[in-house]
Amino acid sequence: MEARLNMFENEVVAKFVKRLIAASRPAEESSLPKPVQELVKIRASQINGCGMCLDMHTKDAAAAGESPVRLAMVAAWREAVVFTEAERAALALTEEATRLADAHEGVSDETWAAVRKHYDDEQVGALIALVATINAWNRLNVIARTPAGEYQPGMFG
Repeated sequence: MEARLNMFENEVVAKFVKRLIAASRPAEESSLPKPVQELVKIRASQINGCGMCLDMHTKDAAAAGESPVRLAMVAAWREAVVFTEAERAALALTEEATRLADAHEGVSDETWAAVRKHYDDEQVGALIALVATINAWNRLNVIARTPAGEYQPGMFG
């Protein structure tokens, strides 16, 4: 597979990517646990069919010590016993916020209550920002057809 567009060679997209990297930092630097951050990025990327982001975030999570079983079970998190209640709340928020058009209410009150139960204000803000930015990254990579499979942990860090 060959990319439709090199995002770093297109002046407009390169400027946008630079700003999106900056926009991603507050969530990444927050107190939201790193494993939760990677689970959120992986689940949104699965839903959106973004191979590049799946490649990156599964490898980053594995390099940070995430278990192969948990990585394999993200797509079926509702049936898996390997996730905490807090992680389940974050994954539910990710799904509902990524699939906004699938429900007239967007994020349900039930999911919001679960998120508020497990995360403080800073972490809730980080979750919202993280879901928004990973969805933007997914869309960029899917539209450009960025190839997946060659990412090495930390190569963009």
